[in-house]
Amino acid sequence: MLSVFIAGQRSFGAAVYKAVKDAGHRVVGVACPPDGQRYDRLKKAAYCDRPRPVIIQDDRLKSSDIPNGTDVIVAAHSHHFISAKACEKVRLAFGYHPSLLPRHRGRDAVKWTVRFGDTVAGGSVYQLSDKVDGGDILYQESVLVKREWSASDLWREALFPLGVRAVVEVLRRFEGGTLTYTPQNEAVATWEPPIEKARLFRPELLQLP
Repeated sequence: MLSVFIAGQRSFGAAVYKAVKDAGHRVVGVACPPDGQRYDRLKKAAYCDRPRPVIIQDDRLKSSDIPNGTDVIVAAHSHHFISAKACEKVRLAFGYHPSLLPRHRGRDAVKWTVRFGDTVAGGSVYQLSDKVDGGDILYQESVLVKREWSASDLWREALFPLGVRAVVEVLRRFEGGTLTYTPQNEAVATWEPPIEKARLFRPELLQLP
């Protein structure tokens, strides 16, 4: 049994919380969005649990926030700044990214996957490092993208459940001493900025002389 700290949010964070516990591990703490930002399913899962884990409600995760004896930090749809000292306090710190890293680094990977028309997508579990989405690959799995899928469909139907399974699998391999660390190939890495909103469409401007 591993002692796990989960930094995350929303339905994915809550699903990872449940899956980690169902796999026989102990969740010793969670980091959620601060109060007032949004209703959060991970926060609710932690509050309703008994015994209740440590609950951190901040955008930053410091070493002092991690209970002594914690084995692993898991970033599950986390937008927290997780300090290097927090990662150094545990035996392993990793996150899930919904792309086949090093392709589509960045927070809107699923949307860019659909926008680029990728026919193959996937999820990657990677070791947290000082390079955003750039740490060693611990687990990776691909999926075929259906032509009719939107970004929401791809996430909900494929990459969300893949991510939950992948987190549990990495914990299993780490506990069993079979986890492998594969450096990312920087020569083929891509990074895309956040997709804030659709591009403004003003066809009348095309008529200007």
